[in-house]
Amino acid sequence: MAEQRLVLLGVAASDAHAVANRLIAMHLRQAGFEVVNLGTCTPLPEFAAALRLHPGAEAVLIGSLNGHAHADLRELPDLRAKGELRRPVIVGGNLAVGQASAAEAERRLLDLGVDHVLRDAVELVPLLDSLRAKVAV
Repeated sequence: MAEQRLVLLGVAASDAHAVANRLIAMHLRQAGFEVVNLGTCTPLPEFAAALRLHPGAEAVLIGSLNGHAHADLRELPDLRAKGELRRPVIVGGNLAVGQASAAEAERRLLDLGVDHVLRDAVELVPLLDSLRAKVAV
């Protein structure tokens, strides 16, 4: 039997949108993943603590629907400099507020150190498969 794949999932610190989080967790479980779901309003240090508890996790998945992901993830460079969150950080959802463009929001997140920004949840499993294939090579 193949080893079950593990991911950490949560919603950014200022965001209480739970429905998409639950649907993504269900989708990932149906695709064969074990999901440690940290729920809503999860600060980055809690993702780092979860990764210490689950070092086999292959990615950290963060959703944000309120458009404030950049502000919620501002600690990412400092945590990574301290050796934390050494897994791909994947962010998705509604990442722009007001007149801000989705492309600008994506660029700002990538500049902050986010590894991948998804515009649609259907991209998630193929991306995880692609990342796993790269590690296996």
